[in-house]
Amino acid sequence: MESLKLAARNGRERTVIKVKDVEIGKGFVVIAGPCSVESEEQMLITAQKVKEAGATMLRGGAFKPRTSPYSFQGLGLQGLKILEKASKATGLPVVTEVVDPRDVSWVCEYADVLQIGTRNMQNFALLKEVGKANKPVLLKRGMYSSLKEWLYSIEYILSEGNPNVILCERGIRTFETYTRNTLDLSAVPAMKELSHLPIIIDPSHATGKPSLIEPMSLAAVSAGADGIIVEVHYKPEEALSDKEQALTPEQFDLMMRKIRRLVAFHHQLEKEFNHHEFHE
Repeated sequence: MESLKLAARNGRERTVIKVKDVEIGKGFVVIAGPCSVESEEQMLITAQKVKEAGATMLRGGAFKPRTSPYSFQGLGLQGLKILEKASKATGLPVVTEVVDPRDVSWVCEYADVLQIGTRNMQNFALLKEVGKANKPVLLKRGMYSSLKEWLYSIEYILSEGNPNVILCERGIRTFETYTRNTLDLSAVPAMKELSHLPIIIDPSHATGKPSLIEPMSLAAVSAGADGIIVEVHYKPEEALSDKEQALTPEQFDLMMRKIRRLVAFHHQLEKEFNHHEFHE
């Protein structure tokens, strides 16, 4: 992949992306919130709950590309305004999806991070447009994409002048039907070898099952991921999209307690190994 001029590791220091007070690529970040913005009440309550549990950023879709044209597509501008209000109320930076190149400039007025979903990983017109934006981009891996194809999509964004790209492994399509997708945890260390950019995991879309989100999130910590993006809804049974995979605030809080302990354990383990190697 010699033609990768900007995305490849090539001896570069690991990139740390600053979003307000959050540093992605330094420590373990947790982006949490509902799949889609449905109402002001839903967003404000959920945002407060995830912040109390320890989330560092807030997610929520104002635009939702859906398989069926009859499914809920998001609130659009109204949803962005609700996200902005929730962000101001909690202090959490906002991650939201953009699906149309024509929307990029004005979505930037409300969002702190622009998300590119799996279906748009190779939407090159959109990649070029977010590459011209002054906001970090969270680029999800395509559901059928190889790491090489993912890297070239990253290159499209970087080559337009935007150096701040966060990678997100969200599971790939395989023959398995028990989970929504198959989480490729090997993509974390592999992409750290291939690229200098931070990488996070989306265990919600990868598994599609609340019971599997916690173990996959903990596995992501151990695999060396820089964070996770997870779906949380204050009333999952009433969610207009992805209700079957959203955690309740209580489930999220319990998971966050375990994540904090595991992150601390890994830090301690790393210190002990470094100390041991130094004195050998």
